[in-house]
Amino acid sequence: MQTVVISIGGSILVPDDDDKSYITELASMLNELADKYRLFVVVGGGKIARYYIKLGRSLGADESYLDDVGIEVTRLNARMLIVALGEHAYHLPAKTFDEALSASKGHKIVIMGGTHPGHTTDAVSAMLGERVGADRLINATSVDGVYTADPNKFPDAERLPRLKYDELLKICLKVEGGAGPNVVFDPLGAKIVARSNIETRVVHGRNLAELKKAIEGQDFHGTIISE
Repeated sequence: MQTVVISIGGSILVPDDDDKSYITELASMLNELADKYRLFVVVGGGKIARYYIKLGRSLGADESYLDDVGIEVTRLNARMLIVALGEHAYHLPAKTFDEALSASKGHKIVIMGGTHPGHTTDAVSAMLGERVGADRLINATSVDGVYTADPNKFPDAERLPRLKYDELLKICLKVEGGAGPNVVFDPLGAKIVARSNIETRVVHGRNLAELKKAIEGQDFHGTIISE
């Protein structure tokens, strides 16, 4: 049975746009796939986390405290997916990689939020993928792949169907700017998937048909990062 780690941004899971319908359909799909794949899902904080972090900063909270706030929000989002998944899922968001690994022995799907201050959802999913020996890591994000530039700003930006690990890292490390690429993976996450040779697939998280194909290792609309 193959192991797949899925990273879902908080703004994909709960963008305040028909959240219940999407989460219900996502859970149904994951429950179906759980009969064929060992699944781990890492959930981000999204705009809810950004709101609380901005509010906390305005009230004088330090950055370390705000990191903890963000982690708590990721776990709240994770709980919503756990509720939708029902009995197939471990009943709580795993707080450590050891807990996730242990929980997977008795549950078909394990959900996580954040783990350590300063680590993004990308980094957590990559570290988890390394720990559980993932065959694939799926980055379900708000764009349908890695582009040569931000497709929201540059209509002529081209989607890159395939990348090597070192090419992804170069993109991630580029200084942000008006002409810079739309980075859908952070440098730490990119380094981890490279050193562990975890095939990484970037797909639009709201397109469940393409997300399913990516999870199953089929041809899909997005970007594949590999050797």
